[in-house]
Amino acid sequence: MTHALTQLLRSPVLVAAIWILGIGGTFQYGFNISVLNSPSVFIKALVNSTCQQRYGRSLKPSELSLIWSFIVSIYCIGGLFGTLKAGRLAAVYGRKRTLLLNNVVAICGAVLMLLSKTALSFEMIMVGRFLYGINAGVSLTVHTLYLLECAPKRLRGMVGVSVASFVSLGKFFGQLLGISELLGTEEHWTWLLAVSGVAGLIQLLTLPFLPESPRYLLLERADKDGCETALRRLWGARKDPRPEMEEMLAEHSALKGVNIHKLKDLFLDHDVRWQLLTIVVTFVALQLCGINAVYLYSFDVFQAAGVPIEELRYAALGTGLCEVSTSIACVMIIESTGKRVLLLRGYLCMAASLALLTLTLYLQEFVTWMPYCSMVLIFVFIFFFSSGPAAVTAPLPGEIFTQSYKPPAFIVACTINWVGLFLVGMLFPLIVEHLDYFLFLIFIVVCFFSGVFVWCNVPETKNKTVLEITEDFKRMHQKPRHLLMSRMNSIHINDFQTTVSTKL
Repeated sequence: MTHALTQLLRSPVLVAAIWILGIGGTFQYGFNISVLNSPSVFIKALVNSTCQQRYGRSLKPSELSLIWSFIVSIYCIGGLFGTLKAGRLAAVYGRKRTLLLNNVVAICGAVLMLLSKTALSFEMIMVGRFLYGINAGVSLTVHTLYLLECAPKRLRGMVGVSVASFVSLGKFFGQLLGISELLGTEEHWTWLLAVSGVAGLIQLLTLPFLPESPRYLLLERADKDGCETALRRLWGARKDPRPEMEEMLAEHSALKGVNIHKLKDLFLDHDVRWQLLTIVVTFVALQLCGINAVYLYSFDVFQAAGVPIEELRYAALGTGLCEVSTSIACVMIIESTGKRVLLLRGYLCMAASLALLTLTLYLQEFVTWMPYCSMVLIFVFIFFFSSGPAAVTAPLPGEIFTQSYKPPAFIVACTINWVGLFLVGMLFPLIVEHLDYFLFLIFIVVCFFSGVFVWCNVPETKNKTVLEITEDFKRMHQKPRHLLMSRMNSIHINDFQTTVSTKL
């Protein structure tokens, strides 16, 4: 761990790339998930004022709820649209240029947010949210792809965790800036919604100083000199990039004549079906693991534990800070622990935490000190979520697929993410209404079986090239077949020998 961290600190351009890509990348995704909680009252008031001025009547609660749901969910629709275009854009225009153009989309969305209150138009907020979704959909894919292609093999896990760290950081800043002491007021809520434009502007001004992705230059543009120059800038003069360039060239030779695959190729190629299934399972589990339910019930638990209602927002900040700090701490342990172990431990411990949390929530009506146990279990769950699935899942497509399959793999992963986020947002309130805290039983099953799947089907990726990981997948899933064939052959040989000896 110390050696990996020292090597990272000796590469200041790579450290700068982590921050520059993160602030305009997955930070945007996390920020826009949490930022609407605080100004929801003011946005609903704007919707009512707009209809009152235009049509001379106030909206019914059901009508207002419908418009509000659309404002929230259109972000996911924009995200899905951005995801479906991201792979193609990154392949045609390059990672760097795609992100630069993507920042313009965020800035346009921020301008609409700032003008919405003055123009008395909630439709501008809808369009702004849609643009933010496009921006987040593109950045979620291209940020991860770009950053992993800039990192040396020894630091790939540590650098990859920063993708999830910036998601957590975005969520936390959405909560923090939304408190009434900062931007969560009637005068400043439009500025709160426009923060994404500031993040986009920062990346737009700083990203030109970074080189293009070395792997993209070498494997997709056949620019060997440009690749070596980019690697020396990113990794510093002390590290020789030639050994890893040779590994890239070995991958290039293995894929010679193979263009970037289309989405249908990913589903039809049997050689990558276990990698594809790994992506599907882990990204579905990321949305259905119960983290949203835990955050929802945290308010009730904190209130039952004696936290005053007016202080609940600060307690919520505590859960967000726990997620951020755990994600950052995971950077220090991932290279020594390994991603497979973090995923496996995370899912199984999350399942155990949810089982105990369901029990304590049931018992807190009968035992006065039980809410404190529930509070501890909430933080335990967040800890294992942040140090396991949240940290490892996002960069996984870039680690287990070869260069030709990475764009469609990220499209599948991010599409699952956006569709899951949309469905959870739409169906979760209905499930809570009918099942209450027993809905955790659903998430317990998801977490447990996800852990079992990782244990049985996913190899370790630590300090391995893509070709080595591909061979590990083949070895892991061909071994039972080979054992069966060898046993069948031995049975046939024994039968043959028995027949021959009988005849003799």
